[in-house]
Order: sequence, then structure tokens, then C-alpha cells
Amino acid sequence: MSIVNQFLLLVRITRSQHIARRYFVVNGFDGALTMLGLLMGFYVSDSVSLPVIISVCLGAAIALGMSGMTSAYISEAAEKKLELRSLEEAMIADLRESAHGQAARLMPFLIAMINGLAPFAIALIIIFPLALAHWQPQLIAKPLETATFVAFLIIFLLGVFLGRITDSFWLWSGLRTLIVALITTLLIYSFSSI
Repeated sequence: MSIVNQFLLLVRITRSQHIARRYFVVNGFDGALTMLGLLMGFYVSDSVSLPVIISVCLGAAIALGMSGMTSAYISEAAEKKLELRSLEEAMIADLRESAHGQAARLMPFLIAMINGLAPFAIALIIIFPLALAHWQPQLIAKPLETATFVAFLIIFLLGVFLGRITDSFWLWSGLRTLIVALITTLLIYSFSSI
């Protein structure tokens, strides 16, 4: 059996594709909304330099990624161990060397990587216009606004993705996530004027 087929078997055994997809969307949304919050905070502040904005956003992106990886690994490893133990008790057999045992060891790593990489990668995409404007100022006239637009776009696309998964109307699903982003923006703007 090829490595790819063996990997797909382990994913199927544990039904991890659903968990991984859920973690990707949830943590991707967290990453995008966190970046949007930071960008709005900088937008309503008085003249913060671009390198400071990039550093703060990059620090938050790294923290989101590490938090996502470690929290998912700890919780998923415990869950998979519990599931394996329960299956072993039902079958009255040691399954550590079986495909189920392999899946219990490997899937927490996969899920942790997705859980951590989703917010990190999405945050990097949102930060990219800022970095580009820092390196090539003539390319982007309003980097903060451009990055904010990218954040809104990604949040909308995550909603569209959810709509496709659930067979909902994709536009309505995208608009719902966009409404959450707009409410977040309005709250930040309102609190900054207090």
C-alpha cells in the first residue's frame, strides 16, 4: 500500500477530514478577524509606523499559529488515545500496532498542523500588502486600507467555503461572515472614540 493510500486510510478510519476542515475554518476565521481587529486598532490610532504595524501583526500571527498547533495537538492526542482505548476494550485486543493505533498517533499531528497553519497563513496573506508597501512604497498607496480589504475578502471567502460545505446559498453564507467582520469593525471604531 502506498504512503498516500495508507494516509488516506488513516484519515478515513478516524474521520479526521471533518475535524480538520472544521479547525481550518474556525481558526482561519479567528486569524482573519484578529488581523482585522489589529488593523482597525492601528487605523483609528494616530500615525503608527508601518514597520511597527507589521511587527505587531506578525507577532500575533505567530502566536495564533503556535496556540492553534499546541492546543489542537494536546486535545486531539487525548481524544484519539481515549477512542483507541475504548476500541481496544470493545475488541479485547491491543491495537497499538494496528491502523487504528497508527491513526491515533498520526492524526493529532495532522490536525494540529492544520489548526495552527490556517490562522498563520491567513494572517500572512492579510499582512502581505503591508510588507509590500514597506518594501516597495510606490506599489500600494494605502497599505492599511488594502490589508483591511484583504481581511474582509478572506472572511467573506471563508463564509462562502462554509456555504459550499453545508449546501447553503454561498452568497448568504459569505455575507453572514462579512456582517460579523463589519460588526467587529464598528465596535472597535466605537470604543476607540470613547
